[in-house]
Amino acid sequence: MGSPEDQAFGLLSEYANGFMVSQVLFAACDLGVFDLLAQAPEPLGAAAVAARLGTSGHGTELLLDACASLRLLAVETQAGQAAYANTALSAAYLVSASPTSQLDMLRYLGRTTYLCWAHLAEAVRQGRNQYGQAFGVPSGDLFAAVYRSEGERLRFMRALQDVWRVHGRRLMATFDLSTFPVICDLGGDFFKDPLPEADLYILARVLHDWTDQACSQLLARVHQACRAGGGVLVVESLLDSDGRGPLPTQLYSLNMLVQTEGRERTPAQYHALLAAAGFRDIQDGGTRGLYDAILARK
Repeated sequence: MGSPEDQAFGLLSEYANGFMVSQVLFAACDLGVFDLLAQAPEPLGAAAVAARLGTSGHGTELLLDACASLRLLAVETQAGQAAYANTALSAAYLVSASPTSQLDMLRYLGRTTYLCWAHLAEAVRQGRNQYGQAFGVPSGDLFAAVYRSEGERLRFMRALQDVWRVHGRRLMATFDLSTFPVICDLGGDFFKDPLPEADLYILARVLHDWTDQACSQLLARVHQACRAGGGVLVVESLLDSDGRGPLPTQLYSLNMLVQTEGRERTPAQYHALLAAAGFRDIQDGGTRGLYDAILARK
Protein backbone atom coordinates (compact mmCIF):
# COMPACT_ATOMS: atom_id res chain seq x y z
CA MET A 1 0.00 0.00 0.00
CA GLY A 2 3.00 2.29 0.44
CA SER A 3 3.79 4.72 3.21
CA PRO A 4 1.35 7.46 4.27
CA GLU A 5 3.63 9.93 2.53
CA ASP A 6 3.48 7.94 -0.71
CA GLN A 7 -0.30 7.71 -0.49
CA ALA A 8 -0.57 11.45 0.16
CA PHE A 9 1.64 12.29 -2.81
CA GLY A 10 -0.29 9.85 -4.98
CA LEU A 11 -3.53 11.61 -4.08
CA LEU A 12 -1.96 14.98 -4.85
CA SER A 13 -0.79 13.70 -8.24
CA GLU A 14 -4.26 12.36 -8.99
CA TYR A 15 -5.80 15.75 -8.25
CA ALA A 16 -3.14 17.70 -10.15
CA ASN A 17 -3.51 15.54 -13.28
CA GLY A 18 -7.30 15.45 -13.22
CA PHE A 19 -7.58 18.01 -16.01
CA MET A 20 -5.62 15.66 -18.29
CA VAL A 21 -8.20 12.93 -17.75
CA SER A 22 -10.98 15.35 -18.69
CA GLN A 23 -9.13 16.39 -21.83
CA VAL A 24 -8.66 12.77 -22.93
CA LEU A 25 -12.42 12.32 -22.66
CA PHE A 26 -13.23 15.60 -24.40
CA ALA A 27 -10.76 14.98 -27.24
CA ALA A 28 -12.03 11.46 -27.90
CA CYS A 29 -15.60 12.79 -28.05
CA ASP A 30 -14.67 15.68 -30.34
CA LEU A 31 -12.75 13.42 -32.72
CA GLY A 32 -15.61 10.92 -32.95
CA VAL A 33 -13.73 7.92 -31.55
CA PHE A 34 -16.70 6.33 -29.82
CA ASP A 35 -19.12 6.80 -32.73
CA LEU A 36 -16.58 5.29 -35.12
CA LEU A 37 -16.06 2.22 -32.96
CA ALA A 38 -19.82 1.85 -32.45
CA GLN A 39 -20.31 1.65 -36.22
CA ALA A 40 -17.43 -0.76 -36.84
CA PRO A 41 -18.40 -4.45 -37.18
CA GLU A 42 -15.37 -5.51 -35.14
CA PRO A 43 -12.65 -3.95 -32.95
CA LEU A 44 -10.29 -1.65 -34.85
CA GLY A 45 -6.54 -1.12 -34.60
CA ALA A 46 -5.06 2.31 -34.04
CA ALA A 47 -3.98 2.64 -37.68
CA ALA A 48 -7.52 1.93 -38.92
CA VAL A 49 -8.99 4.42 -36.44
CA ALA A 50 -6.47 7.06 -37.48
CA ALA A 51 -7.14 6.50 -41.18
CA ARG A 52 -10.91 6.86 -40.75
CA LEU A 53 -10.68 9.89 -38.48
CA GLY A 54 -7.93 11.62 -40.47
CA THR A 55 -5.67 11.85 -37.42
CA SER A 56 -2.01 11.01 -36.85
CA GLY A 57 -1.18 7.39 -36.17
CA HIS A 58 1.07 8.18 -33.21
CA GLY A 59 -1.37 10.55 -31.51
CA THR A 60 -4.31 8.25 -32.11
CA GLU A 61 -2.55 5.28 -30.53
CA LEU A 62 -1.67 7.33 -27.45
CA LEU A 63 -5.24 8.58 -27.11
CA LEU A 64 -6.76 5.12 -27.54
CA ASP A 65 -4.44 3.59 -24.96
CA ALA A 66 -5.29 6.36 -22.48
CA CYS A 67 -9.00 5.72 -23.09
CA ALA A 68 -8.41 2.03 -22.45
CA SER A 69 -6.66 2.80 -19.14
CA LEU A 70 -9.66 4.95 -18.19
CA ARG A 71 -12.00 2.05 -19.02
CA LEU A 72 -13.61 4.04 -21.80
CA LEU A 73 -12.36 1.49 -24.34
CA ALA A 74 -11.70 -2.24 -24.26
CA VAL A 75 -8.53 -3.49 -25.92
CA GLU A 76 -7.66 -6.95 -27.22
CA THR A 77 -4.67 -8.32 -29.13
CA GLN A 78 -5.19 -9.55 -32.68
CA ALA A 79 -2.19 -10.95 -34.58
CA GLY A 80 0.11 -9.13 -32.20
CA GLN A 81 -1.68 -5.77 -32.65
CA ALA A 82 -4.00 -3.95 -30.26
CA ALA A 83 -7.62 -3.61 -31.36
CA TYR A 84 -10.08 -1.30 -29.63
CA ALA A 85 -13.84 -1.40 -28.95
CA ASN A 86 -16.29 0.53 -26.82
CA THR A 87 -16.97 -0.53 -23.25
CA ALA A 88 -20.48 -0.67 -21.81
CA LEU A 89 -19.88 2.79 -20.32
CA SER A 90 -18.92 4.41 -23.61
CA ALA A 91 -21.63 2.57 -25.54
CA ALA A 92 -24.27 3.93 -23.15
CA TYR A 93 -23.05 7.50 -22.70
CA LEU A 94 -20.49 8.43 -25.37
CA VAL A 95 -22.13 7.22 -28.60
CA SER A 96 -24.41 9.78 -30.24
CA ALA A 97 -27.06 7.22 -31.20
CA SER A 98 -27.51 6.01 -27.60
CA PRO A 99 -30.74 7.17 -25.89
CA THR A 100 -28.63 8.12 -22.85
CA SER A 101 -25.84 9.83 -24.81
CA GLN A 102 -24.01 12.62 -22.99
CA LEU A 103 -21.96 13.76 -25.99
CA ASP A 104 -23.48 17.23 -26.22
CA MET A 105 -22.93 17.86 -22.52
CA LEU A 106 -19.32 16.70 -22.76
CA ARG A 107 -18.71 18.89 -25.79
CA TYR A 108 -20.15 21.87 -23.94
CA LEU A 109 -17.95 21.11 -20.93
CA GLY A 110 -14.88 20.82 -23.14
CA ARG A 111 -15.47 23.86 -25.33
CA THR A 112 -17.01 26.28 -22.83
CA THR A 113 -16.89 25.23 -19.18
CA TYR A 114 -13.27 24.07 -19.29
CA LEU A 115 -12.13 27.42 -20.69
CA CYS A 116 -13.93 29.32 -17.92
CA TRP A 117 -12.37 27.11 -15.26
CA ALA A 118 -8.93 28.20 -16.42
CA HIS A 119 -9.82 31.49 -14.67
CA LEU A 120 -11.10 30.02 -11.39
CA ALA A 121 -8.60 31.92 -9.25
CA GLU A 122 -9.71 35.20 -10.82
CA ALA A 123 -13.37 34.24 -10.28
CA VAL A 124 -12.63 33.74 -6.59
CA ARG A 125 -10.85 37.12 -6.44
CA GLN A 126 -13.63 38.98 -8.24
CA GLY A 127 -16.64 36.92 -7.14
CA ARG A 128 -18.08 36.84 -10.65
CA ASN A 129 -18.18 34.68 -13.78
CA GLN A 130 -15.28 34.60 -16.20
CA TYR A 131 -16.89 34.77 -19.63
CA GLY A 132 -15.14 38.09 -20.15
CA GLN A 133 -11.71 36.53 -19.60
CA ALA A 134 -12.46 33.32 -21.51
CA PHE A 135 -14.41 34.68 -24.49
CA GLY A 136 -14.30 38.48 -24.44
CA VAL A 137 -18.03 38.93 -23.76
CA PRO A 138 -19.60 41.02 -20.95
CA SER A 139 -19.35 39.12 -17.66
CA GLY A 140 -22.21 41.17 -16.23
CA ASP A 141 -24.72 40.04 -18.89
CA LEU A 142 -25.33 36.35 -18.26
CA PHE A 143 -27.73 35.88 -21.16
CA ALA A 144 -25.26 37.47 -23.59
CA ALA A 145 -22.49 35.28 -22.19
CA VAL A 146 -24.34 31.96 -22.28
CA TYR A 147 -25.97 32.66 -25.63
CA ARG A 148 -23.03 34.43 -27.25
CA SER A 149 -23.80 32.71 -30.57
CA GLU A 150 -26.59 30.61 -32.03
CA GLY A 151 -24.29 27.59 -32.10
CA GLU A 152 -23.43 28.07 -28.43
CA ARG A 153 -27.09 28.42 -27.51
CA LEU A 154 -28.00 25.18 -29.29
CA ARG A 155 -25.03 23.34 -27.76
CA PHE A 156 -26.08 24.50 -24.31
CA MET A 157 -29.70 23.43 -24.81
CA ARG A 158 -28.68 20.02 -26.14
CA ALA A 159 -26.32 19.61 -23.19
CA LEU A 160 -29.18 20.22 -20.75
CA GLN A 161 -31.29 17.67 -22.60
CA ASP A 162 -28.51 15.10 -22.24
CA VAL A 163 -28.59 15.34 -18.45
CA TRP A 164 -32.40 15.20 -18.43
CA ARG A 165 -32.23 11.94 -20.44
CA VAL A 166 -30.47 10.24 -17.56
CA HIS A 167 -32.12 11.85 -14.54
CA GLY A 168 -35.47 13.11 -15.83
CA ARG A 169 -37.60 9.97 -15.47
CA ARG A 170 -36.53 9.41 -11.85
CA LEU A 171 -37.01 13.04 -10.89
CA MET A 172 -40.45 13.33 -12.47
CA ALA A 173 -41.53 10.23 -10.54
CA THR A 174 -40.43 11.69 -7.19
CA PHE A 175 -43.87 13.16 -6.54
CA ASP A 176 -47.38 12.37 -7.74
CA LEU A 177 -47.91 15.13 -10.30
CA SER A 178 -51.24 13.81 -11.60
CA THR A 179 -53.11 16.64 -9.83
CA PHE A 180 -51.45 19.20 -12.14
CA PRO A 181 -53.23 19.09 -15.55
CA VAL A 182 -51.08 21.75 -17.24
CA ILE A 183 -47.31 21.66 -16.67
CA CYS A 184 -44.85 24.27 -17.96
CA ASP A 185 -41.08 23.64 -18.10
CA LEU A 186 -39.70 27.16 -17.83
CA GLY A 187 -36.76 28.35 -19.91
CA GLY A 188 -35.70 31.37 -21.95
CA ASP A 189 -35.90 34.94 -20.65
CA PHE A 190 -38.38 34.25 -17.85
CA PHE A 191 -37.50 37.55 -16.11
CA LYS A 192 -39.07 39.63 -18.90
CA ASP A 193 -41.30 37.43 -21.07
CA PRO A 194 -44.89 36.79 -19.91
CA LEU A 195 -45.21 33.41 -18.20
CA PRO A 196 -47.86 31.07 -19.63
CA GLU A 197 -50.62 30.11 -17.22
CA ALA A 198 -50.12 26.62 -15.80
CA ASP A 199 -50.85 24.41 -12.80
CA LEU A 200 -47.23 23.40 -12.27
CA TYR A 201 -44.00 25.13 -13.28
CA ILE A 202 -40.78 23.18 -13.51
CA LEU A 203 -37.54 25.02 -12.77
CA ALA A 204 -34.93 22.43 -13.67
CA ARG A 205 -31.37 23.59 -12.93
CA VAL A 206 -32.47 27.21 -13.27
CA LEU A 207 -32.29 28.75 -9.80
CA HIS A 208 -28.67 27.74 -9.28
CA ASP A 209 -27.70 30.14 -12.09
CA TRP A 210 -28.87 33.20 -10.18
CA THR A 211 -28.35 35.27 -7.06
CA ASP A 212 -30.84 35.03 -4.20
CA GLN A 213 -32.33 38.35 -5.28
CA ALA A 214 -32.88 37.16 -8.84
CA CYS A 215 -34.29 33.84 -7.60
CA SER A 216 -36.75 35.71 -5.40
CA GLN A 217 -37.82 37.84 -8.36
CA LEU A 218 -38.36 34.79 -10.58
CA LEU A 219 -40.21 32.79 -7.93
CA ALA A 220 -42.48 35.77 -7.24
CA ARG A 221 -43.35 35.89 -10.95
CA VAL A 222 -44.03 32.15 -10.97
CA HIS A 223 -46.24 32.43 -7.88
CA GLN A 224 -48.22 35.24 -9.46
CA ALA A 225 -48.73 33.33 -12.73
CA CYS A 226 -49.49 30.01 -11.06
CA ARG A 227 -53.12 28.91 -10.87
CA ALA A 228 -54.70 28.49 -7.42
CA GLY A 229 -53.73 25.11 -6.01
CA GLY A 230 -50.84 24.86 -8.41
CA GLY A 231 -47.17 24.71 -7.61
CA VAL A 232 -43.55 24.71 -8.63
CA LEU A 233 -41.12 21.80 -8.97
CA VAL A 234 -37.51 22.81 -8.37
CA VAL A 235 -34.83 20.42 -9.66
CA GLU A 236 -31.30 21.08 -8.46
CA SER A 237 -28.17 19.43 -7.13
CA LEU A 238 -28.45 19.94 -3.37
CA LEU A 239 -25.71 20.68 -0.89
CA ASP A 240 -25.62 18.99 2.49
CA SER A 241 -27.11 21.01 5.34
CA ASP A 242 -23.66 22.34 6.34
CA GLY A 243 -22.77 23.24 2.74
CA ARG A 244 -19.62 21.09 2.78
CA GLY A 245 -20.66 18.24 0.57
CA PRO A 246 -21.25 16.24 -1.46
CA LEU A 247 -18.15 16.94 -3.54
CA PRO A 248 -19.88 16.89 -6.99
CA THR A 249 -22.33 19.55 -5.82
CA GLN A 250 -19.52 21.64 -4.33
CA LEU A 251 -17.76 21.52 -7.69
CA TYR A 252 -21.01 22.50 -9.41
CA SER A 253 -21.22 25.46 -7.05
CA LEU A 254 -17.75 26.58 -8.10
CA ASN A 255 -18.90 26.12 -11.68
CA MET A 256 -21.77 28.49 -10.99
CA LEU A 257 -19.15 30.99 -9.82
CA VAL A 258 -17.07 30.79 -13.01
CA GLN A 259 -20.01 30.56 -15.44
CA THR A 260 -23.07 32.23 -13.91
CA GLU A 261 -24.20 34.56 -11.14
CA GLY A 262 -25.39 31.85 -8.78
CA ARG A 263 -24.44 28.89 -6.59
CA GLU A 264 -25.75 25.53 -5.44
CA ARG A 265 -27.82 25.62 -2.25
CA THR A 266 -28.97 23.48 0.65
CA PRO A 267 -32.59 22.28 0.87
CA ALA A 268 -33.19 24.81 3.66
CA GLN A 269 -31.99 27.67 1.46
CA TYR A 270 -34.39 26.68 -1.32
CA HIS A 271 -37.20 26.33 1.24
CA ALA A 272 -36.53 29.88 2.40
CA LEU A 273 -36.63 31.26 -1.15
CA LEU A 274 -39.87 29.42 -1.93
CA ALA A 275 -41.56 30.46 1.32
CA ALA A 276 -40.58 34.11 0.82
CA ALA A 277 -42.24 34.01 -2.61
CA GLY A 278 -45.50 32.81 -1.03
CA PHE A 279 -45.31 29.06 -1.66
CA ARG A 280 -46.37 26.62 1.07
CA ASP A 281 -46.43 22.87 1.75
CA ILE A 282 -42.79 22.61 0.64
CA GLN A 283 -41.67 18.99 0.28
CA ASP A 284 -38.23 17.48 -0.35
CA GLY A 285 -37.90 14.58 -2.75
CA GLY A 286 -35.40 13.01 -0.40
CA THR A 287 -33.67 10.87 -3.05
CA ARG A 288 -30.32 12.66 -2.64
CA GLY A 289 -29.04 11.58 -6.00
CA LEU A 290 -26.88 13.84 -8.13
CA TYR A 291 -30.07 15.87 -8.59
CA ASP A 292 -33.13 16.08 -6.37
CA ALA A 293 -36.56 17.68 -6.54
CA ILE A 294 -38.46 20.03 -4.24
CA LEU A 295 -42.22 20.53 -4.66
CA ALA A 296 -44.03 23.59 -3.32
CA ARG A 297 -47.65 24.66 -3.69
CA LYS A 298 -49.40 27.99 -4.03
